[in-house]
Amino acid sequence: MSLDERPRPLRYVRNFRLFWLSRILSGAGSAVAYVAMPVLVYEKTHSPLLVSFVAAGEAMPYVFFGLLAGALADRLDRRRIMVAADLANSVCLTSVPLAAATHSLTTVHIVAVAFVSSTLYVFFDAAGYGVVPAVVGRERLAQANSLIWGGETTVRIIGTAMAGLLIGVLGTTGALALQSVTFLISALLVGAMAMPTGVRTAPSENLRILESIKEGVQFLWRQPALRIMTVCGCLQSFAGGAFLGQLVIFADRDLGLVESDSRIGLLFTAWSVGGVLGSIALPRLLRKVDAMHVMRVALPASAGLGLLTTTMDDWRFALPTITAWGTVYLMIIVNTVTYAQSVTPEPLQGRVNATRRMLSSGIGAPGGAMMAGFVTAAFSVRSGLLMAVAAVGLAAVFAWSMRPTSGDGPDARTAPSR
Repeated sequence: MSLDERPRPLRYVRNFRLFWLSRILSGAGSAVAYVAMPVLVYEKTHSPLLVSFVAAGEAMPYVFFGLLAGALADRLDRRRIMVAADLANSVCLTSVPLAAATHSLTTVHIVAVAFVSSTLYVFFDAAGYGVVPAVVGRERLAQANSLIWGGETTVRIIGTAMAGLLIGVLGTTGALALQSVTFLISALLVGAMAMPTGVRTAPSENLRILESIKEGVQFLWRQPALRIMTVCGCLQSFAGGAFLGQLVIFADRDLGLVESDSRIGLLFTAWSVGGVLGSIALPRLLRKVDAMHVMRVALPASAGLGLLTTTMDDWRFALPTITAWGTVYLMIIVNTVTYAQSVTPEPLQGRVNATRRMLSSGIGAPGGAMMAGFVTAAFSVRSGLLMAVAAVGLAAVFAWSMRPTSGDGPDARTAPSR
């Protein structure tokens, strides 16, 4: 390919640049809330179970609304869905500092805000999956997704590192107010995008909602490699929900930190640093090996690094193991997202990807968070973390034992993943 025939770098594609910036700003605000929400609940209750409720409340909306969000994203203006979700999220999160200012903030309110805020993000997420392929083209999905996930993860490094300082200066509720502002700016950026006509509607828009949902589920089921990746993603999300839902408890009880120690932010930062490394490495890997091979190698590595992390008893030694685990963890996520987008027709992007996210992030993550909370309460936090490692190990066994078969759809060796 000559220099004149090469596509413009993604940083020069206006719609992608606006979308990327919106995710960066939202990621920055979410990073602070990511630390502040469980700390806020733990400060009020000192209950591992209630901390798990917060983590579960942030992921359960995928179960209740994931399929509906995907169907609507494939028949309505996706850009408008994203703008409306961001604006509503800004209002939702503002309620926490307002309630705190009037001395009426309760644990129920915090958990409810986590649930509603995540519900709104489900609709944004379902619409966004269809926007990215339309803006950058399928041949550059790996690069685009790596920039999106890597950029979000980078700002989370800064946000989580500063979370402890912000909580100390502004208080937990004051820190949460920052997130509401970032959602507002994100809405403005998405609203400035000029989307192609093909992103707005789909040929199946005249189907009834239930029929539309069924169409998306059937497509996912008929793709053998995508089925395997979805099951493995569900198990890995279970592990991620368990680990992150109990990280504050792990730091307090086993790593020598207390719940209000600003160094807790460094543990979340270590996970985010790993995510950046994973997103950088993935496009290079996909030029050499197929998506399924990436998953089969990364899952056993993830299980081993998770096991190593559970043996740590000093936060300083835990930092590098958490970083390495986060590297492999996000690599698997971006690999699955890219593959799903590459094999899914444009009219089905919202439904197929929302279904996949419902199963992995909706069932896996909250299930892991809740189960880890029960196990920690009954035994110890290390027992809860070992359960997370076992889930990743099971995913690795499944990925190696199940082989995509020919004749029922594209597999990971032939799909245009790069």
